[in-house]
Amino acid sequence: MLETPELFADPPPSAPDLIVSTRGLTKRYGDLTALHPLDLDIPRGSIFGIIGPNGAGKSTTFGILATLLRPTAGSAQVCGTSPVDDPKKVRRRMGYMPDVMGVYERLRVDEYLEFHAAAYKVPRNEWSELIEGLLELVDLDVKRSSMVDDLSRGMKQRLSLARAMVHDPDLLILDEPASGLDPRARIEFRELLLQLQSMGKTILISSHILAELQQMCSDIAVIEAGTLLASGSPSAILEQLGGGRQVQVRFVGGETATYPAADESEQAALLRRLITEGQDVAEFTVVSQDLEDLFLRITEGIVQ
Repeated sequence: MLETPELFADPPPSAPDLIVSTRGLTKRYGDLTALHPLDLDIPRGSIFGIIGPNGAGKSTTFGILATLLRPTAGSAQVCGTSPVDDPKKVRRRMGYMPDVMGVYERLRVDEYLEFHAAAYKVPRNEWSELIEGLLELVDLDVKRSSMVDDLSRGMKQRLSLARAMVHDPDLLILDEPASGLDPRARIEFRELLLQLQSMGKTILISSHILAELQQMCSDIAVIEAGTLLASGSPSAILEQLGGGRQVQVRFVGGETATYPAADESEQAALLRRLITEGQDVAEFTVVSQDLEDLFLRITEGIVQ
């Protein structure tokens, strides 16, 4: 039997600039807490990445937002609607791509999209133009009559994304969409997501390809063991968790020191100060941590 969520008295804000907002969102399975009280705000029009090791709570969060799981406590707003109170309305505004491809291999590509267009009650007279546009967008127009089973993994991922967009949702929730793709397919998929953002879509994505998330995400949340560690821009998170840009200085005589420097202006100011103080600087090297460094620290349990 499904648990009735203990909704908080104060629902999350439904401001026009937020497409997802959660307050105290929690999921428990008996004595196991899969998701601790989560407060998360996702700006409209952003590409928002969620990172964390396996079992961190990423898929649980996505499942709740996609109306597939009921929270044990807390509340959420997706496109201004509660996934618990009105799941059908949320599904009309949201497209979900799970971490399994979810394709029907005995259908042709166009039949697969027709099936989902019918499921979303898209008028039949719109199917042809809709499917043509989607296949062109995901670069599968030449595969329209191919069997889904004959597609490469990268093509199946793009087809799954087209399926998630068949009802023109405002929000796309993508759970590990680049998993198992080769480097070229990952690059093509990333470019496709950036194109969708330019079309006004908001994208919520999880991935273990952290370098790519850092390149394309405007905002990121870091989750470990069901707990939100930090959220914000990639640079702000690195700074918040002790990463970010640092400068390593080696002085004449071999002594070294490391200084924080958020940007090039601070680097220049640091160098001027050291010289003004009469320090003999032999080497001045910028050391920048990235999300992969942060991920390794998280999985080693260093970040608290």
